[in-house]
Amino acid sequence: MSTLSTHVLDAVRGVPAAGIPVEAFARGTENDWHRVGSGITDDDGRVTSLADTPLDPGTHRIVFVTGDYFAAHDVEAFYPEVCITFVVTDERHYHVPVLLSPFAYSTYRGS
Repeated sequence: MSTLSTHVLDAVRGVPAAGIPVEAFARGTENDWHRVGSGITDDDGRVTSLADTPLDPGTHRIVFVTGDYFAAHDVEAFYPEVCITFVVTDERHYHVPVLLSPFAYSTYRGS
């Protein structure tokens, strides 16, 4: 069974990014997106179980609503949201962390 989690770190402040709304989507057969789960990053910047049900193989997307997070810290930011698209190929845990700053972000496939 494929599960999904994330972790967001604020690279500028050097702390976990708490309070960021996150939504997970799966691409349907007609290239439409349907939501498979959501959450808000906790005090450690994590959402440990982002999908409501196991992920099916295929293309998925996570959207991090970052604009309100930066505004709450009185920081001007270029990206109001971060969207990461990835492919689920097998039954395993998928962890998609984000290193966030006001004018850049990076991600990788974690474990």
